[in-house]
Amino acid sequence: MRNKYLRLLPGFSVLLLLSSRSADQNPRDINECGSFSKVFCGKFADCHNTNGSYYCTCIKGYELVSGATVFHKESENTCQEIDKCNIRARYCDDSTFCVRTLDSYECHCLPGLVPKSGFLNKQSTTQCGVISFPTWTPPPGVKTQSLSSFFERVQELGRDFKSASAKDTIEGIIQVVDDLLETPGELDNLSCSEQHSVATTLLTGQEHILRELSRALPNGPLTFNTSAGTELSLEVNQQGHRNVTLSVNQAKMLLTWDPEQESGDSGPSVVGLVSSPGMGKLLAEAPFVLDIKEQAVPHETRKDLMQEVSPILVSDVISAFVSNNNTQILSSPVTFVFKHSVTPGPRQKVFCVFWEHGQNGSGHWATKGCRTMDTRDSSTTCQCTHLSSFAVLMAHYDVQEENPALVVITYVGLSLSLLCLLLAALTFLLCKAIQNTSTSLHLHLSVCLFLAHLLFLTAIDRTEHKVLCAIIAGALHYLYLASFTWMLLEGLNLFLTARNLTVVNYSSVNKLIKKFMLPVGYVVPAVIVAISAASRSHLYGTCARCWLCPEKRFTWSFLGPVCTIIFVNLAFFLMTLWILRSKLSSLNSDLSTLRNTRMLTFKAMAQLLLLGCTWCLGILQVDAMAYLFTIINSLQGVFIFLVYCLLSQQVQEQYRKWLKKIKKTKADSETYTLSSRAVSEASKSSNTKITHCFQSPSVTDSFE
Repeated sequence: MRNKYLRLLPGFSVLLLLSSRSADQNPRDINECGSFSKVFCGKFADCHNTNGSYYCTCIKGYELVSGATVFHKESENTCQEIDKCNIRARYCDDSTFCVRTLDSYECHCLPGLVPKSGFLNKQSTTQCGVISFPTWTPPPGVKTQSLSSFFERVQELGRDFKSASAKDTIEGIIQVVDDLLETPGELDNLSCSEQHSVATTLLTGQEHILRELSRALPNGPLTFNTSAGTELSLEVNQQGHRNVTLSVNQAKMLLTWDPEQESGDSGPSVVGLVSSPGMGKLLAEAPFVLDIKEQAVPHETRKDLMQEVSPILVSDVISAFVSNNNTQILSSPVTFVFKHSVTPGPRQKVFCVFWEHGQNGSGHWATKGCRTMDTRDSSTTCQCTHLSSFAVLMAHYDVQEENPALVVITYVGLSLSLLCLLLAALTFLLCKAIQNTSTSLHLHLSVCLFLAHLLFLTAIDRTEHKVLCAIIAGALHYLYLASFTWMLLEGLNLFLTARNLTVVNYSSVNKLIKKFMLPVGYVVPAVIVAISAASRSHLYGTCARCWLCPEKRFTWSFLGPVCTIIFVNLAFFLMTLWILRSKLSSLNSDLSTLRNTRMLTFKAMAQLLLLGCTWCLGILQVDAMAYLFTIINSLQGVFIFLVYCLLSQQVQEQYRKWLKKIKKTKADSETYTLSSRAVSEASKSSNTKITHCFQSPSVTDSFE
């Protein structure tokens, strides 16, 4: 046994030897950076443990003075904050100076210089420079002595401009604009479109120059006012992102400074507000475009807005601008509070509007993007989602309510006209005795008027669906134009009929009317509607009616042709009377000719009512004229049925024939019914007797 153990000892010795060597090569590591270690790297440094050792480094944002990256003793610690301005040459040029921030740095322009792009950017190479005076071009096509003098003074201010004197130049610009607006005479003698073009040039040019020159101002507020009441309020700030309130004489603006800082660039920010009382005289009669979505009239209080009448300006015209040009849609709406001396009446409405520049250099008042928040006797609060080159003001506008009596007259009259037009159309279509060119004209006129009145009564107020409302407006536009076109053909035919009394050969003219009446009656109105829809289809349908919008005078696509037809028909009417007068004076005692002439005279007088000439009364829509216009034109179908059907001898004879046929048919029906009843009763009586004869013997037999 011992020998066996002794034989194992040499192997065991080898294992002990190997384990002891392994322990010597991998001793237990001590963490010098641990909590209980006496190692300390010093201030602004971190300790990093290694296998059997350690090293120290400066924390983020600090570096060793020597430029080394590590050290091993506290005595070697020279960590200090990295000065990023020492390496500004990578980002900033010689036109800027560096300002250290908590985690980074900022480049600021040297005194007298401003950011060329409006903001400083670390990635740009040339950032600051001297501000150049912006160009200000005159309005196209408008030349007056006062405007020439104004632009000469502006150029003089531009030649003398220096960044250090930006404040004086801004005050000079405000003053020369004020002097121009206060100069009487030349601007007042300009046409409305020229005045609007001048106002657009002044608003846009002044805003652009103030925005550019304000970048050279030191931080802080700036106010300036003139003796005429024009006032400028500016505020310049290096650090935005806060709420700003600016006030002028008759208005106040509340703006969140975030929108123009969304690009992330650093640099001075400018917010400005200019009040120009003198601008009101140039914009007092400017056109007004009401945005349907923003200012929709409630369905239960439907009213017709008199949009073709210029609104009344009751507040000062103000212009708001910021450093950034891109402020068409703000992330936070800007609030304006206007003061005004006019108190809105019970039939008046206040709108918050802005001056929208047109492509032709002019412009108009608009409400898109602005809404009225609150209106009191002496102030109005507005909210708008855009700024830039827009002028914000308040427009006063009249609202015309519907007259209940006129509404009742319209609906009752049109209902009677629908019944009479239907009867008239059936008469012209079925009465063979009166089939001629005149009857065909009467038939087409009656059908067009019937469809137009029916659509008017049933769908004029269907404004819930915009597309459907536009289609209804287009259909009404076409049907009423077609009706007036057939009225024109009626007038032409009446004139030619009267002329036939003195002209022997009339058949060629009659054939010409038959050939071209359908294309003229239906195609010409279709062409007018097609051109109108192709150019301004969005103006079909309003917030109150499914009719033509008065914006941009679009209603003249209907009123223009109608007025032309009325005046032409009136000329036909006068010429017809002249022909008949000449004929009557040369007549002999021929009774039939006299009778025909008198009938033509009566029809000529009826044409004044039937062919649309009474629409001239629509110009005088006041008091009794409004009632007279509504009664006559709503009963036009009744007049057509009365004149061309009930008062026509041929139609009366046809009506008598129809009545006789109806009576005869009814009498024959009654006779047939009576005879059938008599035969039925006789047959029944005979059957009864036969039955009685057959039944009698059986009864006798049963008793026996």
